Amino acid sequence: MRLREAFPLVSLLVLVAFVAACASGTPGSFSQTSASPTFYADVVPILQQNCQVCHMANGQNLGGMVAPVAFTSYETTKQWAPRIARAVRTGQMPPWSAAPEHKGDFSNERVLEDSEIATLVAWAQSGTREGDPADAPPPEEFRMTTSGWSIGEPDLIVKLPEPYLVHDTIVDQYIDFDVEITAELLPEDRWIKAVEFRAGSSAVHHVIANPIGGIAPGVEARVFPDGYGTVLRKGTSVTFNMHYHKEPGEGTAVWDQTEVAIVFYEPGEIIEHVVQGEDLGMFRFEIPANDPNYSFHSEYTFEKDVNILWVLPHMHLRGKSALYEITVPGGEKETLLSVPEYDFNWQHTYALTEPIFAPAGTKVDLTLWWDNSSGNPSNPNPDRAVRFGRPTTDEMGFGFLSYTEVAPRRFVAGEEIPEELLARKVVGGGN
Repeated sequence: MRLREAFPLVSLLVLVAFVAACASGTPGSFSQTSASPTFYADVVPILQQNCQVCHMANGQNLGGMVAPVAFTSYETTKQWAPRIARAVRTGQMPPWSAAPEHKGDFSNERVLEDSEIATLVAWAQSGTREGDPADAPPPEEFRMTTSGWSIGEPDLIVKLPEPYLVHDTIVDQYIDFDVEITAELLPEDRWIKAVEFRAGSSAVHHVIANPIGGIAPGVEARVFPDGYGTVLRKGTSVTFNMHYHKEPGEGTAVWDQTEVAIVFYEPGEIIEHVVQGEDLGMFRFEIPANDPNYSFHSEYTFEKDVNILWVLPHMHLRGKSALYEITVPGGEKETLLSVPEYDFNWQHTYALTEPIFAPAGTKVDLTLWWDNSSGNPSNPNPDRAVRFGRPTTDEMGFGFLSYTEVAPRRFVAGEEIPEELLARKVVGGGN
């Protein structure tokens, strides 16, 4: 039986792409015996709740994954109706990789109800009727339209010192940029409420910006539930470890100035849970040439009672599947997360709807699988053995997880932060 914390965790901000859903209702659903659905009465409610957060002008940027079109007008959406129907019917969209048995386990799951899929498919196949604009719900108001960020108006933006040119000849490039957060920008230690990265170009493969976090393709902004947070210390120097990856060739050069926005807790607000993390990194594996199902394992044991908040597996192009399991002292092993089909382009953060209680001595097992065969269409070269390496054509193996100690504490934003918290390890794989 899964051990969960007694009180529910406030849901993390749901950031979705394309036709992604986690709503409990089924807006826009219609009876199969009724008239064919219309855009304004049946389709718009689904789009508003599930996809316009990305599919709109200035929509959400998920680790460099940007929606190609806005689904806010009838004329535009009508043109894309066949593709929408095909994507939701085949499961290509919404982008979500957790196994079906996890439905309801994660607050940011991207899953359409069957009735919503039926509505979208029926609309596309029955003439894409427009209907009466008066039947549409009021337009949704998204934070991106006012602040340009899904987390709202930032208190602080940190970015590369100046635009950087990723040259025509580059395939993989690693380069570091040190950015000092001056006393003028951050005169005192602050509690972080939300962090959102924005890749400055299509060449950004991933970013690690110690000590704030980072991004990889598909990674969402991090918004902590009320009362949860981490500390950013005054005088911090942020090191942007930039990994650029693109196809080389004449005319492929791009300029990049990646940035990160931060929202802080307001003075007087209370923080009771300090978020920490581990990465369960794998560094000694060697994937044989042409092996379609190579696996490797790592583990971590908690020394204190904790609540697990979210997990995020990370591999490169040969990544195949991932499995997190936990075993409490004297108990049986249970599945925390199963990802049967890992997708490098959508590296999701799996935010638990309720924290998982892990008493001291609980072991977390992480098993990752890679496909180094010619049957993997993303494999750049199946005929060589592959080890850990930073380039995209090599491999990585991480299982990021975030947790807090069970016993709540009391910190007041604006008051002096204890020295012990300023050195806490916060691991993010983008968060």
